[in-house]
Amino acid sequence: MAPVTDTALIVSHGQPSAPDGAEKALAALAAQVAERLPGWRVGSATLAAPGALAAALLTFGGRALVYPLFMTNGWFVSTRLPDRLAAAGGAGCEVLPPLGLDPALPRLMSDHAAERAAGVGLDPAATTVLIAAHGSPSDPHPKRVTEGVADALRQDGRFARILTGYVDEAPRLRDAAVEAQDGLCLPFFAARNGHVVVDVPEALASAGYRGLLLDPLGTWRVIPEVIAAGLSGAAARREAQS
Repeated sequence: MAPVTDTALIVSHGQPSAPDGAEKALAALAAQVAERLPGWRVGSATLAAPGALAAALLTFGGRALVYPLFMTNGWFVSTRLPDRLAAAGGAGCEVLPPLGLDPALPRLMSDHAAERAAGVGLDPAATTVLIAAHGSPSDPHPKRVTEGVADALRQDGRFARILTGYVDEAPRLRDAAVEAQDGLCLPFFAARNGHVVVDVPEALASAGYRGLLLDPLGTWRVIPEVIAAGLSGAAARREAQS
């Protein structure tokens, strides 16, 4: 067995109403990431499951690279997560940028959307992609990140139009979906829970949306590779600075 060279903890929001399911899904993701990082210990915890974060940190001695499985660097990642880590004995952890800020995402999103479009007989050059995101009326970070990704996809030039729609702020997802009929809706979410299974489909249905609803980004097969690369890069930078 290869010696343990580093430790990582993948943290997500979880599902307060049903924490066990989200915990199991995140643990499965962590196992997939660990397969791509020989010698690493990779754990997981959701903030919604009582005691999960403290229990995970205990196995790592209170120190780990923390990978936030979030789509933006809003309040949860910038404030709530560090506070929870400190309270759980993880003040020595290093919190990395969240999944949604990974610079590889726009290309991955473009490739995935083009593949799914081709699978249903759509020409990407004539297809509208609607990015569905959470948004926040009180925090500018979520929308800023989503619009940045949308701009990168527009510059890619592969699709006819790139639109954005939000659950919690304007432009509302329902209104954007009215303009994106017969295209692709790409949920810019880290997991398949609350908003993805209820709010997004309801907004699309109320708009009479006839396009294809894709799986949320955080559930794609390539994501374990993206997370592993992010952790490996962070460990290399830390070693270079030591």
